[in-house]
Amino acid sequence: MTLSASALDARVLVLNRLYGAIRVVDARRAFTLLCKNVAEVISVENGSYINYNLASWVDAAEFQQQYEQDAHDWLQTTRIVIAVPKIIRLLGYDRFPKEQVKLNRRNIYARDSNRCQYCGKHFSTKELTLDHVVPRVQGGGNSWENLVCACVRCNARKGGRTPHQAGIRLIRPAVKPRRNPAIAVRLGSPKYQSWKAFLDEAYWTVELTDG
Repeated sequence: MTLSASALDARVLVLNRLYGAIRVVDARRAFTLLCKNVAEVISVENGSYINYNLASWVDAAEFQQQYEQDAHDWLQTTRIVIAVPKIIRLLGYDRFPKEQVKLNRRNIYARDSNRCQYCGKHFSTKELTLDHVVPRVQGGGNSWENLVCACVRCNARKGGRTPHQAGIRLIRPAVKPRRNPAIAVRLGSPKYQSWKAFLDEAYWTVELTDG
């Protein structure tokens, strides 16, 4: 069991009043909403959804520590140890956001899974660059369809040329993701499996924001 303030950086899925997924926030923001009594915890337990207010979620901590230690991030205060919820529901909000997936370095790395789109190898974030498929010197702009992850070696080899001109090819076409790539990455982790119950294809038409 990890007792650390870093648990406040854990990610929490936020639902609207109608149980529609609307965004992802850090645990710090989630606890703020719970303390203001404008949200409740939703826990997926044995295929059912259990609703907790903050007080009952605190009461559940003893059982969770005994039987579900590895299933949660844990936050320790001066008085209690409490599990970080994975999902909360806003009690008075039933709209969906209209945000688009942001075009930024983090989301492109997530979309491409930290994989060079020319050689196909995986690299750490520090070892990757962003490459314009059609170079800016040839009129290429900043867009989902024209930016890909590339390792330093492949980027240098390509230079100011298109892949065709450089004699290389993309391992897959660059496209705008339908969903926030960072959220898609988290869904691959057992830690966030409970999110899937609320992220079916109907809700993926809404672009969730992570932050």
